[in-house]
Amino acid sequence: MAIASRDIDHVFERLRLGAVPERGLEAFAVGVDVERAELHRQLEMAADGEGVFKFLRGGYGCGKTFMCRLALLDARARQFATSFVVVSDADLRFHQFDDVYRKVVRELGTRSCPRGALSDILDRWIARVEDMLIAGGASEEAADFDDRVAERLDQELASLSGGRAPEDMSRVLRAIFRLKQEGKTVEAGALIAWLSGSENVAQSAKKVAGVKGEIGGREAMDYLRGILEIVRAAGYAGLVIVIDEVETLLRARRDVRGKSLNGIRQIIDSTHNFPGLLWIFTGTPEFFDTRRGVAGLEPLDQRLRFEKSGRFANPRRAQLELAPFDAERLREVALKLRELYPARDRARLERRVTLDFLDRLVAKVTAGFHGDVGVIPRQFLRKLVDVFDLVDQEKDYDPMVEEGFEPTEPTEAEARLYAGRPLYDGELDAEEAYEPVTF
Repeated sequence: MAIASRDIDHVFERLRLGAVPERGLEAFAVGVDVERAELHRQLEMAADGEGVFKFLRGGYGCGKTFMCRLALLDARARQFATSFVVVSDADLRFHQFDDVYRKVVRELGTRSCPRGALSDILDRWIARVEDMLIAGGASEEAADFDDRVAERLDQELASLSGGRAPEDMSRVLRAIFRLKQEGKTVEAGALIAWLSGSENVAQSAKKVAGVKGEIGGREAMDYLRGILEIVRAAGYAGLVIVIDEVETLLRARRDVRGKSLNGIRQIIDSTHNFPGLLWIFTGTPEFFDTRRGVAGLEPLDQRLRFEKSGRFANPRRAQLELAPFDAERLREVALKLRELYPARDRARLERRVTLDFLDRLVAKVTAGFHGDVGVIPRQFLRKLVDVFDLVDQEKDYDPMVEEGFEPTEPTEAEARLYAGRPLYDGELDAEEAYEPVTF
């Protein structure tokens, strides 16, 4: 699979830090075909105007964040806007919808603008409205053209949101459009920050749009519906929102956990009011199955309950189970990364980082975890990239020796490679042609 050199550099720089890359994941995605296909199905439903949700279930190290990042790349390739929010301690309370809204809108991204994309999305929406008016015979040189654009923006927002968009949202959008037309980008930017949920916008900036205070919890979901419709009106297929590491809620106080779990229930119960929106949550089995988590709130548990038929779980149910890594899958990822690595001397990399070495490295890194590969992929990949880097930079570095691995009896092919000799004596093209044989 072709991948841009800048994305290759990004992949390895993120892996060096023990983090999940945001780009280039498709080049080394292994063993996720079923899960990826299910998320594609969800994207198709959202593109058709459905409001849908999915919960990714799996233990630590099984690749939940990787799967979400990959899903966002797939979504952007299908012209969706996206938002990726990570839950952290005392950081996100799902019953405080203004908090959810603020984090979602701040992380809005598109294929051309990976983060902070609200301003760009608004510009695209305005441009489409202008183009439609011009196509209908309006002249952009007319004195009332801007007024007609502003009126059409109001009409679209009201129509698309079913009249649920708050009046203050319409006021702010009108003001943003007017300020942009007047070239007052700083003032327009302040109102875009307000629309993004910022609580630090000066009163003077809000006064320009005729609004007071900030976006409150009760109306935040109506604002989110308005943002969703603007995204779609700007030409995008819909919006995908990822809420990663929701199991962090298990560390909160009991009253906060209960309110947050009820907030999640309200979010998923309202998905039918958000056409074109896909929510993806990730959580551990402890979050879903214990009384401290989802199992402790019966209405939510009924909606999300996870069941298996023997060894099999239906991927189309609310919870999509991600299988833990095993040694074979980790080895396959390592091979893909070896192929992807931008080595200055490809032959040396393949001579030094052999299949035998990779198998031994898997065993060594997992030894401290009693052979449980599922909990250590990040540690393994970080170590692997270290090995790649050292082989690439140090001519005398032999990872098999430095890691203390005893060499095994090499095959003929391995012996040739170690010695720097070609796999075959002579040039293949110099061989005589084979005689045709009839059997």
